[in-house]
Amino acid sequence: MGNGFEFTAIHSSQTLCQDAVEAAIGEVIRIEQLLSTYKQDSEVNLINQNAGIAQVKVSGELINLITRCKQISILTQGAFDVTYGSIDKQLWNFDTSMSQLPNIDDAKASVALVNYQNVIIDSNNSTVFLKHPGMRIGFGGIGKGYAAERAKGIMISMGIANGCVNAAGDLTVWGRQQNGEKWQVGISIPEKKEHYFSKIKIENGSIATSGNYEKFVIIKGIKYSHTINPKTGIPITGIKSTSIICPNAELADALTTPVMVMGVEAGLYMINQLQDISCIIVDDNNIIHTSKNLTSFLP
Repeated sequence: MGNGFEFTAIHSSQTLCQDAVEAAIGEVIRIEQLLSTYKQDSEVNLINQNAGIAQVKVSGELINLITRCKQISILTQGAFDVTYGSIDKQLWNFDTSMSQLPNIDDAKASVALVNYQNVIIDSNNSTVFLKHPGMRIGFGGIGKGYAAERAKGIMISMGIANGCVNAAGDLTVWGRQQNGEKWQVGISIPEKKEHYFSKIKIENGSIATSGNYEKFVIIKGIKYSHTINPKTGIPITGIKSTSIICPNAELADALTTPVMVMGVEAGLYMINQLQDISCIIVDDNNIIHTSKNLTSFLP
């Protein structure tokens, strides 16, 4: 996953806790093998290697995940796109040598192959086909959340009624803490990850955060995030961090990036139309914006 995972299991049996955590770790390792684009024999790599050439038979699990990805793409009008791996990254290095934005036409050309509608799923035959050579799918925008949700399910099935999975800051919790209180999760100040500007309380739910404070470039006084708008090919601006709170870790993870791509106004408008989903946005001026139903999570 490229990130560290932490597992918390609460139960009177220490042996059961240990067994559940080990099973959860095993599940994350399994999903890493399934989704990794760095492992030559992963199902995802086989799909990418056969882009524009042939359909690839894959597991029902991957079919279902890609189907959900396409549904999120429809919901976000393409701001989330599982084919983001098709982006030509030669224009982007986000280091001190990057002093100007690329030509607009070059930027658009860099995302020419990004289009979730060109992912063809045949559920009956369990195959996936990328229509054009050079297309690539990747799960960097949803993989951590999916793995966390799967690990949680494994632990619950083994009898762990209270616990937490922390996938490098994307958390999913269930039940309550050992003291009987709801889980309390801090929302970090973008440039000071060890400090929090807010805390929320969750009993059964998830929170995921995406931000521009770890990898970015400043050009002519404007801060550009490493997140590329899949429609324009230009790095996004305007938002420092986005946190999504909802019942499902996979969905929380998947919605953070598209909200950043859509911007404060459009992002909040979308979140406010969705049931049981809340959002906290910190813009480039350090102004905090929240969705309408966030108050239910506040201490």
